[in-house]
Amino acid sequence: MTIMNALEAIAGRRSVRAFLPDPVSKDTIHEILRTSSRAPSGTNIQPWLVHVVMGQARDRVVRAGIEAAGTGAVSPEYDYLPKDMQEPWLSRRRAIGYALFEKYGIARDDYPAREAAMLRNYDFFGAPVGLFFCMDRAHALGAWLDCGMFMQNVMIAARDFGLETCPQQAWCDIGPVVHRELGIADTQIVLSGMAMGYEDTSAAVNSLESPRIGVDEFATWHG
Repeated sequence: MTIMNALEAIAGRRSVRAFLPDPVSKDTIHEILRTSSRAPSGTNIQPWLVHVVMGQARDRVVRAGIEAAGTGAVSPEYDYLPKDMQEPWLSRRRAIGYALFEKYGIARDDYPAREAAMLRNYDFFGAPVGLFFCMDRAHALGAWLDCGMFMQNVMIAARDFGLETCPQQAWCDIGPVVHRELGIADTQIVLSGMAMGYEDTSAAVNSLESPRIGVDEFATWHG
């Protein structure tokens, strides 16, 4: 276990996109989820549901996910981004995309290579563990906040065990595949996938650190 304080765990978190194949024990994942369940939720409803895939179950989902995404069988669970994104968010999105392609060594106009890089999402970037976060569709918007706080806890808690993660909304683009392969009822919505494992520190893509705007750009002080 890697001991770090909360600020170190938060500040050092980033989306890892290359993992070692080293297995992660079920007990470790159980402890991460147990601790993360201390996340707050409105009136303590605890709306989050998690499907953990490892071993053959992981490989089955990966095969189905790559096939569906590779053939364009896209059917999003929900709209994650606005259809007409405005500034300054559009520039931020483009900048991180270009930076990611650069780390992969992919030219901006190399569309086949860009497509191949996108498909790595559906192999969990080589991570041995995949998690799918869901909730019942009957919940209102507040539950989305609750589930987001729970997911953040998972990503931070994983670091205490020497593990890294990558939240993957990309899986929601092929939601029906996830429902089918894992037997998830249609009454549940798949909010996000997540890769979890030990970072491949030799991979150039893992040196990517997405920039953050300054506090005074997003915070308004009163009093």
